[in-house]
Amino acid sequence: MAGQLEGKVAFITGAARGQGRAHAVRLAEEGADIIAIDLCKQIETVGYPMSTPEDLAETVAQVEALDRRIHAVEADVRDRDAMQAAFDAGVAELGDVQIVSANAGIAPLSMNPVPEEWQDVIDVNLTGVYHTVEVVKPSMIAHGKGGAIVLTSSTAGIAGIGGNTPGGLGYTAAKHGVVGLMRSYANQLAEHSIRVNTVHPTGVNTPMVVNDVMQEFLESDPSLSNAMANALPVPMIEAVDISNAIVWLASDAARYVTGVTLPVDAGFLNKR
Repeated sequence: MAGQLEGKVAFITGAARGQGRAHAVRLAEEGADIIAIDLCKQIETVGYPMSTPEDLAETVAQVEALDRRIHAVEADVRDRDAMQAAFDAGVAELGDVQIVSANAGIAPLSMNPVPEEWQDVIDVNLTGVYHTVEVVKPSMIAHGKGGAIVLTSSTAGIAGIGGNTPGGLGYTAAKHGVVGLMRSYANQLAEHSIRVNTVHPTGVNTPMVVNDVMQEFLESDPSLSNAMANALPVPMIEAVDISNAIVWLASDAARYVTGVTLPVDAGFLNKR
């Protein structure tokens, strides 16, 4: 039986591991071919280890094991030209893109904050999302097939959480900014039958969250740990839970859903 996304091509940023890899694999399970982008390098203000070329190669292997095509490129969402080149090469190999997951993000939260955290997280988590949509938009409009763009925000994109460090404030500001981008793009692209929505995960069991640096940061401030508690009795959700929401938003089942903020948060926001 054909999958919900059979014959479509998806462009995914931050695809080397964590949520991005889960999205690539889950969309491939539903029949999509994948253009996968990731930095695969360390950013100095980020305390936890970031993705590697080996991580991106593993995403490629998992997608190819599903008998789907994948074009993977190491590229920085902060670099508009590099993103354009990666997108163009992917389209040349796989065909027109109908699905976009702007997922790449960082969380520069540490016990020894530095002012540069603010700019880095804004550059990746907000400007990077802007670059992603701007790179894909002309092609999606030109091919006239409509499509679905899903921007990954956070519960911190709706609630004022994240702490008072430059990185924490920048993270929350960026994730709120993503909602503004989504609402503007949803209006702008509706006439082209391109739908734009955000997903808002609570804590997700990924390397960005589950690491010694993040654990130390949360344990340093009990109010932060308490603020991260979900309503449903789970400490975190799994990356595939977000992927399932993206599959739905990208599918014909959500053909009239645009401009929405969709929490996948185990009831976190409802508690507040």
